[in-house]
Amino acid sequence: MQEKKMTNESPLPVAMRSAAIIAVTSIFSFCLAAQQDSGGYFQLWPAGKSPREIGKRVAERFVASPFGGYGRTTPPRVLGYPECCTWYGALTFADLSGDHGMMSRLIKRYEPLLSPPVDSLVPKPDHVDHSVFGIVPFEVYLLTKDPRSFDLGKFIADKQWENPRPDRLSPQTRMWIDDMFMITSLQTQAYRATGNPVYIDRAALEMSVYLDSLQQPNGLFFHAPGAPFFWGRGNGWVAAGMAELLRSLPADNPRRARILEGYKKMMAALLKFQDANGMWHQLIDKSDSWSETSCTGMFTFAMITGVKSGWLDAQTYGPAARKGWLGLVSYIDENADVHEVCEGTNKNSDVQYYLDRKRNVGDMHGQAPILWCASALLR
Repeated sequence: MQEKKMTNESPLPVAMRSAAIIAVTSIFSFCLAAQQDSGGYFQLWPAGKSPREIGKRVAERFVASPFGGYGRTTPPRVLGYPECCTWYGALTFADLSGDHGMMSRLIKRYEPLLSPPVDSLVPKPDHVDHSVFGIVPFEVYLLTKDPRSFDLGKFIADKQWENPRPDRLSPQTRMWIDDMFMITSLQTQAYRATGNPVYIDRAALEMSVYLDSLQQPNGLFFHAPGAPFFWGRGNGWVAAGMAELLRSLPADNPRRARILEGYKKMMAALLKFQDANGMWHQLIDKSDSWSETSCTGMFTFAMITGVKSGWLDAQTYGPAARKGWLGLVSYIDENADVHEVCEGTNKNSDVQYYLDRKRNVGDMHGQAPILWCASALLR
């Protein structure tokens, strides 16, 4: 009997083999292109450090927390801006990660604030720190098309520009660098929800005036009048505010070039001050000040967004953004609380005041930018 000849030939018909090869090649090419879009710097994370894993842990920590933050036994008088910023980040993460269960719980947590009369936890839109709450109802509207959320967000956004100043800026303008997120993020969200260019024009005007007035020759920003220090989180609000605005600012907006110029100048400055562990410091230009997580998260978010949007060179900023993310997540403990978060900080003329600020654990000033980064990496 003739021995059966062994062969490596596939039992699949030639046509089927060709189709399979084309499909596999297409998938590989797609994955490779996705990596090359950002230079491959935002792929292949160490175990437990991917944006999906970290974002899930931090968002779960938020949705299970009481109003006002971790460790509280009674509700606050009103919701503070750190909680609103964390809520916004959790909503965008749940959406981008396709976590419908988490989304439902985040919406359920929000529902009581819409019950008439409006719950006292909703801050009155009489100050930048209060008005930024509006980014939450706008995000809920964008996800659910709930008209109640639209009406609440629009009321707050319009109130921010009620009786504008002679220079057409919001009457809530203070020339503090925090405003470059607090004001512009709300007006940008209003534009995303309504499509009305008046809102994005307001945001662009405010941002360009702040840039012209406050950006220093080295690209960074002093905290406020009378506070000539490059405070980390204050600059973080600027970086995040510009990134959020530029994501939605139309290409033909007359102020886009000015804002993009200011953004790139700031990113170039930040690149010089990132330490070997990927962190930025409580006072950016003082390497002997402590590594601070909220500013690191905000700067990392701004760089991730810039690399993925093509505003920043991937080979230059991709490694810095990756290093920032990996450095940041090393400060998250087993409870999904981030450490080394600067407490809420007013302006001050004494440098020691900034160096001596409390270093909190689980403070939402630090939880929020982790969720922004996770969302940016998935976006």
